[in-house]
Amino acid sequence: MALPLSDYASLLAELKEVRRAGLIRLRGRALPGLEAAATTVTSGGARQPGAPIEVLLRSAVARLDAGTLRTAAEYTLGLAQGTRDWPASSRRARAASVYGVSVERFRKDQEVMVLGQVAEHIVRLAADAAAPGGPGGLGGPVGPAGPVDGGGAGTHRSVQVRAAGRTVGLTVHVHPVDLLRDVDVVVSPSNVHFALPEVYKSSIAASLRRAAAVHGMTGELLDDPLPTELHNWAERHGTSGRAVRPGTVAATGAGALAAQGVRRIYHAAIAVPRAGTNDYDVLPADVTRAVSRVLALLAEERDRHVPPLRSVCFPLLGSGRGGLSYEVSVGAVWAAVEAELARGARWDVHFVVRTPRAAAVVERIAAGIRPAHDQRPTG
Repeated sequence: MALPLSDYASLLAELKEVRRAGLIRLRGRALPGLEAAATTVTSGGARQPGAPIEVLLRSAVARLDAGTLRTAAEYTLGLAQGTRDWPASSRRARAASVYGVSVERFRKDQEVMVLGQVAEHIVRLAADAAAPGGPGGLGGPVGPAGPVDGGGAGTHRSVQVRAAGRTVGLTVHVHPVDLLRDVDVVVSPSNVHFALPEVYKSSIAASLRRAAAVHGMTGELLDDPLPTELHNWAERHGTSGRAVRPGTVAATGAGALAAQGVRRIYHAAIAVPRAGTNDYDVLPADVTRAVSRVLALLAEERDRHVPPLRSVCFPLLGSGRGGLSYEVSVGAVWAAVEAELARGARWDVHFVVRTPRAAAVVERIAAGIRPAHDQRPTG
């Protein structure tokens, strides 16, 4: 689709104004292009000042390629966890560090590219929403496994499925994992050494590590709790310096994510490093074993917290560098979840994915609808 040059140019200029002002200082600023696009895309959305524009920006940035581009955009616009009130200079410095270049180099080169990509996706979002027969905004229609909840601007899908003769509700989140709110336990995929990736990586584990870290007002790192807690866990369990069995789960606190209502992070060891390479092997059977252990650990820890733990959120374990398809990953996770629900468990189950296609796979498999070419987990 050809992009309207005038729309693109005006949106780019307004994105630069958002970068300078920050999300919490948008009141009273003239942003007609972004406001019009937000009205089209969010279909009413939230009412508080600035909120529809923020929803629009998050939706556009979520469409960027995972990695340096998306991460730099999140820092540049103040969308990364804990950065919305940072001054523009601090956000620019952090975005520059993502690319490993000087602030001045980033300002002249990468920042222009990053904001340009965001502007392009905003144009596409608005055009798709306005097109006859199009999606009509971020709120979606009824999905293949049940109604889609339009209350979260299309980012939360409520899915009703049958398990052991009763109807069970699942929630599918279509957004980055670090935007989760009010979910007690978030599951983070890990390798069998429980070695966390660096914070600038684009994986689920790296995103959770970034979101759990505590930063000062100018972006300086004050505390990085997840690696410390995993090290302490390994010492308590006598596994320091060696790999654990695939399917092992280590529980830690949630660090700064506690402010979002996340209380625990369960690190699921599913990835086995391949000797002499930077690659991993993930077996569907290990994913199922890890999910079973997650649910058992949730039952063990439930009453140790006030209020008791009751909700858990799964990403598509093994579908990143582990190489599993969405169908195989969801099938492996759902096998353990369905078995637990069939035994009468009353957990509030969530899935978090990055794309509508992945959400559709979750809905389809949870509803028992499998494509003809389905690859069921084996091993």
